[in-house]
Amino acid sequence: MGAVIVSRTFAVLAAAMAVTAVALIVLTPDSMTLIQGLAQLNPELPQHVRHAIQNVFGARVWAHVVTPVLVRPVWLIPVSLGLLCAGISASTGWPTGSPRSTRTRS
Repeated sequence: MGAVIVSRTFAVLAAAMAVTAVALIVLTPDSMTLIQGLAQLNPELPQHVRHAIQNVFGARVWAHVVTPVLVRPVWLIPVSLGLLCAGISASTGWPTGSPRSTRTRS
Protein backbone atom coordinates (compact mmCIF):
# COMPACT_ATOMS: atom_id res chain seq x y z
CA MET A 1 0.00 0.00 0.00
CA GLY A 2 2.82 2.42 0.89
CA ALA A 3 4.61 1.90 -2.41
CA VAL A 4 1.43 2.74 -4.30
CA ILE A 5 1.08 6.02 -2.40
CA VAL A 6 4.71 6.90 -3.11
CA SER A 7 4.25 6.01 -6.77
CA ARG A 8 1.13 8.14 -7.13
CA THR A 9 2.74 11.05 -5.29
CA PHE A 10 5.69 11.05 -7.68
CA ALA A 11 3.35 10.67 -10.66
CA VAL A 12 1.48 13.81 -9.56
CA LEU A 13 4.78 15.65 -9.08
CA ALA A 14 5.91 14.56 -12.56
CA ALA A 15 2.68 15.85 -14.07
CA ALA A 16 3.01 19.16 -12.21
CA MET A 17 6.58 19.56 -13.45
CA ALA A 18 5.48 18.83 -17.03
CA VAL A 19 2.77 21.49 -16.81
CA THR A 20 5.27 23.95 -15.31
CA ALA A 21 7.79 23.26 -18.07
CA VAL A 22 5.21 23.75 -20.82
CA ALA A 23 4.04 26.98 -19.20
CA LEU A 24 7.62 28.26 -19.04
CA ILE A 25 8.23 27.30 -22.66
CA VAL A 26 5.10 29.11 -23.80
CA LEU A 27 5.26 32.19 -21.57
CA THR A 28 8.96 33.07 -21.54
CA PRO A 29 11.25 34.22 -24.36
CA ASP A 30 13.12 31.46 -26.18
CA SER A 31 16.56 32.39 -24.97
CA MET A 32 15.72 33.01 -21.29
CA THR A 33 18.16 31.28 -18.94
CA LEU A 34 17.52 30.27 -15.36
CA ILE A 35 19.61 33.16 -14.04
CA GLN A 36 17.54 35.61 -16.10
CA GLY A 37 14.35 34.05 -14.78
CA LEU A 38 15.57 34.44 -11.21
CA ALA A 39 16.50 38.05 -11.92
CA GLN A 40 12.99 38.73 -13.21
CA LEU A 41 11.52 37.49 -9.95
CA ASN A 42 13.82 39.68 -7.87
CA PRO A 43 16.84 41.60 -9.22
CA GLU A 44 18.96 40.78 -6.13
CA LEU A 45 18.03 37.07 -6.08
CA PRO A 46 20.96 35.82 -8.22
CA GLN A 47 23.45 37.54 -5.91
CA HIS A 48 21.74 36.16 -2.80
CA VAL A 49 21.80 32.66 -4.27
CA ARG A 50 25.47 33.03 -5.18
CA HIS A 51 26.48 34.22 -1.73
CA ALA A 52 24.44 31.52 0.00
CA ILE A 53 25.90 28.70 -2.11
CA GLN A 54 29.45 30.02 -1.81
CA ASN A 55 29.11 30.36 1.97
CA VAL A 56 27.71 26.86 2.43
CA PHE A 57 29.47 24.82 -0.27
CA GLY A 58 32.37 26.98 -1.42
CA ALA A 59 33.39 28.78 -4.59
CA ARG A 60 34.30 25.57 -6.46
CA VAL A 61 30.73 24.25 -6.24
CA TRP A 62 29.43 27.58 -7.48
CA ALA A 63 31.85 27.65 -10.41
CA HIS A 64 31.67 24.00 -11.47
CA VAL A 65 28.16 22.85 -10.55
CA VAL A 66 25.74 25.76 -10.15
CA THR A 67 26.95 28.13 -12.87
CA PRO A 68 26.54 25.57 -15.71
CA VAL A 69 22.98 24.90 -14.51
CA LEU A 70 22.12 28.60 -14.37
CA VAL A 71 23.00 29.17 -18.03
CA ARG A 72 20.59 26.49 -19.22
CA PRO A 73 17.07 27.33 -20.45
CA VAL A 74 14.61 28.13 -17.69
CA TRP A 75 12.33 25.22 -18.63
CA LEU A 76 15.06 22.57 -18.40
CA ILE A 77 14.96 22.26 -14.60
CA PRO A 78 11.23 21.38 -14.40
CA VAL A 79 11.62 18.93 -17.30
CA SER A 80 14.55 17.22 -15.58
CA LEU A 81 12.77 17.04 -12.24
CA GLY A 82 9.63 15.74 -13.95
CA LEU A 83 11.56 12.96 -15.67
CA LEU A 84 13.20 12.05 -12.38
CA CYS A 85 9.82 11.93 -10.61
CA ALA A 86 8.33 9.87 -13.44
CA GLY A 87 11.16 7.36 -13.16
CA ILE A 88 10.74 7.07 -9.41
CA SER A 89 7.00 6.66 -9.87
CA ALA A 90 7.45 3.92 -12.45
CA SER A 91 10.01 2.02 -10.40
CA THR A 92 8.10 2.09 -7.10
CA GLY A 93 4.55 1.61 -8.28
CA TRP A 94 4.09 -2.03 -9.10
CA PRO A 95 4.46 -5.04 -6.85
CA THR A 96 7.30 -7.36 -7.80
CA GLY A 97 5.63 -10.64 -6.83
CA SER A 98 3.21 -12.69 -8.87
CA PRO A 99 -0.48 -11.88 -8.49
CA ARG A 100 -2.40 -14.07 -6.09
CA SER A 101 -5.24 -16.17 -7.32
CA THR A 102 -8.65 -15.28 -5.92
CA ARG A 103 -10.12 -18.68 -6.77
CA THR A 104 -10.87 -21.08 -4.00
CA ARG A 105 -9.60 -24.58 -4.38
CA SER A 106 -11.85 -27.48 -3.53
